[in-house]
Amino acid sequence: MQNDSTPVCTRFAPSPTGYMHIGNLRTALYAYLLSRSTGGKFIVRIEDTDRERLVAGAVDVILDTLKVTGIDYDEGPVKGGPNGPYVQSERKPIYREYAEKLVALGHAYYCFCSEERLASLHEENENGGYDRHCRDLPKDEVRRLLDSGAPYVIRQKIPLEGTTTYVDEVFGEISMENKDMQDQILLKADGYPTYNFAHVVDDYLMGVTHVVRGSEYLTSTPKYVLLYDSFGWERPKYVHLPLLMGKDADGKISKLSKRHGAVSFQDLVRNGYLPEAIVNYIALLGWCPKNTNQEIFSLSELRGLFSIEGINKSPAVFDYEKLRWFNSEYIKALPDDRYNALALPELEKVCPAGTDISALAALLHTRLSSFGDIPDAVRFVAHRLPMEGDLWTNKKNKTTPESCRDILSAVLPLLEDAADWTNDSLFGLLKGYAESAGIKAGAVMWAVRIAVARQSVTPGGATELMVVLGKKETLERIGMALSELG
Repeated sequence: MQNDSTPVCTRFAPSPTGYMHIGNLRTALYAYLLSRSTGGKFIVRIEDTDRERLVAGAVDVILDTLKVTGIDYDEGPVKGGPNGPYVQSERKPIYREYAEKLVALGHAYYCFCSEERLASLHEENENGGYDRHCRDLPKDEVRRLLDSGAPYVIRQKIPLEGTTTYVDEVFGEISMENKDMQDQILLKADGYPTYNFAHVVDDYLMGVTHVVRGSEYLTSTPKYVLLYDSFGWERPKYVHLPLLMGKDADGKISKLSKRHGAVSFQDLVRNGYLPEAIVNYIALLGWCPKNTNQEIFSLSELRGLFSIEGINKSPAVFDYEKLRWFNSEYIKALPDDRYNALALPELEKVCPAGTDISALAALLHTRLSSFGDIPDAVRFVAHRLPMEGDLWTNKKNKTTPESCRDILSAVLPLLEDAADWTNDSLFGLLKGYAESAGIKAGAVMWAVRIAVARQSVTPGGATELMVVLGKKETLERIGMALSELG
């Protein structure tokens, strides 16, 4: 294990196989926070040795996500550093050197079995794994096959007896019987290493002291610590994170996947969630700060609070409603210039010409849970909605369809003559009419608001909506309402 005085060094080592999954982002965040909370170093490394699964542009997605979320790194692609290169496909000679060194040490061996033979083994026993056919080949036979150019892989020579144990910082002591582990491939026939080998070599050479990753690797780690032991290297500390779960429509909990909704950072951003809200929420998916009930944290605050002791063992459930609450709080706190930069383009897409979208954006500022909610929130602006149910009757304001008809008939000519179409002027006009007619101002506002919005719940009052819609549209909607009221 690492000495407690050793400076902490963590890494994030994703495979460029597509979008940035929320689980991957949480791993990156926790590794980053652990390094920053201790004044340590954070490395980014691209693990691209599985060549068949590579997706063009995925590295850019990874690096852009880190940049947008504020997760800065000390060494890695683009930035460079003393332990590069930081893309595994550029490190092939390193892996071959260490694989052959492991063979020389007696902890790995050349395997010449053909794909056909391995396939037949699988057909005979799909759960049986490799039968160690080449594990004890005579040295002269190995040399003959190598000299003949026979294709081969290099496999780890797992001890056949005993138990391998390591201590995880979250889950405690983990043990596995050596007889239950397979002689895994370390170096493939094409010269590329497997993940199981490459990440161990890289973590050692890059000085990684704490390996932060998902708990799905808990039972694979014994094979990795055996590699450390075989080389005589000091083991890193392991920090396995709890599973991320999702909730189905029927309430059933299962591992988070696309069927639960957007599960990538990019999809969430496209759906109108702010990066800082996403980061805040996922930070609390499996970790909680000590001695506080606070939920809203900046990245700077998280860097100061994070500790391994706060990580939970139990799976965390990704709750979209909770994320919406976080996002709404962050939207409310946005300065007007940034808020408008995000809201106005969305409003321009759905609102008709003549709409005062600046006024509408101001009404929505404290009412949105996501910028993706905008089309539905302003549907009443983009369309003259059908009247559903008896919207005219309101007990609080004591309105009826008949009273609303009378109010609208009276205020329509006043509004037609209005020269100043501002909120204060329109409010004064309607309030003045209410006083002169001897009726509650609330009754007047209700009648006008229902006439122009054609729905009961709106992001603003009657006069605010009239400003948004503009004079022409407002008058036409009131006229339409009067026709419907007879």
